Parts: sequence; structure tokens; C-alpha cells
Amino acid sequence: MDKQDAPLALSDLISRHSTRLTEADTRLLDVLIQDPIRAAMENGKDVSSRAGVHPASAVRLARRLGFKGYPEFRGFLQSSLTEGGNDFESPAARMAARLVRAEDNGLLASVLDSEIAALQQARNAVSDADIRAFSECLRHSRRIFVFGRGHFAALSSLIALRLNRSGYEAIDLASQMHQLVEVLTTLSSEDVVWLLAFRRAPPLLQEVRDLAAKRGAKTLAVTDVGGTRIDPAPNHQILVSRGSPGESQSLVVPMTIANAVILDLASIDDGRSIKALSEFRSFRAASRLTTG
Repeated sequence: MDKQDAPLALSDLISRHSTRLTEADTRLLDVLIQDPIRAAMENGKDVSSRAGVHPASAVRLARRLGFKGYPEFRGFLQSSLTEGGNDFESPAARMAARLVRAEDNGLLASVLDSEIAALQQARNAVSDADIRAFSECLRHSRRIFVFGRGHFAALSSLIALRLNRSGYEAIDLASQMHQLVEVLTTLSSEDVVWLLAFRRAPPLLQEVRDLAAKRGAKTLAVTDVGGTRIDPAPNHQILVSRGSPGESQSLVVPMTIANAVILDLASIDDGRSIKALSEFRSFRAASRLTTG
């Protein structure tokens, strides 16, 4: 099939060639449509077996739909998956897409390539001025409330840990869910709220943003380029992609942004971070307490 003439979805192919389809074709298509993720991973023989038709039926279907054979048709299904279709919001679909991409060059190489590409995009999308806007805001805060959900709860915890060791009072809201109301009751205009959200902003994150606006606290956010809308807009927001559809969705990228902010903060806070880190090291060396 000529890629320039290829329709965007399997449904387009079915509609275009509906008059040529047989009963066996219909059974195959039912199997493909019911589980498009599995369909993109299997060969024609496996799909035919699940549909209960002759092993060659998948090849004949592919040719009726305009492909040279089933491998080309399967490539079309894989491209639809990795380029982000209607099923791409499913975690299973995202993982399947990454497995598809890894088939040629190997799994580890595929993940590394995705991370490198995402980091390069971050280099081009985020400036030193963006980082400085965050660090300046943190420098003058009384307290810093860090909030992320899902995978970003771990990142929220790490950011809060590093800020505390640098001499700033930071509170990881993700670890305070059992008493979130009590913690946020003390939020004031002297504080900063640092939000982390990709793909979608969870409702609770929006509630925290609303409260910060009412209390006059400044808000920082690191979010996806197109997936997250926070209203009202944060005082400062860094928009960065974690990877293209079908690629590994990097946690390294937002962590790199956070590291850059904390490092820049140390460069402008008149030795506060360096002194705090030195004191922490001395305390840890002298203490019998077990620390991470």
C-alpha cells in the first residue's frame, strides 16, 4: 500500500473495501477490532486461529484491504498504535506501542533512545530563564508545598527531600493525603505551591491550585506540552514533553528540570543551600540514625 494513500484508521479501510469482504474477513476484523493492541503484536496465523478461520485468511484479508500481505497490514496496525490513536489513552496500549518500537533494535536501546530524544526536546524547549523564574520564586518563599499524583508522587517526594536538605522547608503533599486539609489550612501568601502533572491534571491538583489562588500563594508547575490545563494559570509554568506517542514516557525529563531548578537555587541563595547541605552531611556522619 502507498503510505501517502493510507487511511488514518482501520475503520476507514473497512468502509473503503466493505463490498469485497467475505464472512471470514468479517470474523477476522471482529477479532482485530475487539483487541487492537493484541492485533498489532500478532502474526496472521495467530489472528486467524483466534478468529477460527483458515491460516491463509489473514493474508487474503490484508490484500483485499490494499496491502501486499499480512506483514504490511500488521505494520499499518502498529503504526496506528505507535502514532497515537483512540486507544492510546490505555496504559496497555502505551506499553504495547513501546514493545512494537523495540522489536527492531532491542528493548533497552529503544528505551534509551526515547529518553535521549525526550531530553534533547527538553534542551530545546526549556531555557535558563525558565529555570531562574522557578528558583527565584523558591528563594523568597516561607515554605514550599510540592504536589504530584501517580508516578509523580515519587518525584514530589524526591523534590521535597532535596529542598529540605538544601535548607528550605518543603512539604510533600502526596505523602500527607491522610491530613491534606489540615496541612493546606496553613497555606499563606508567603508560600509556594509546586505542581507536577502530565497527560491530565487530576481533580485534586486543580483544587490545590484553586486554594493557592485564594490564599495568594505563588504557584509553579511542570507539565506536559499539550495535555495539562491548569486554571488559573500558574505564576510560572514549564511545558516539556516526556516523549512522543509510542515512546517511553520519561520520568528523567521532569526530574532533570527539578534538578536544574534546585541547582540554580543554590547559585543565587547566598550560600544557604551549600551551608545547609554541609550541616546535613556533618549531622549524618555524627548521628546514629539511619538516613537515606
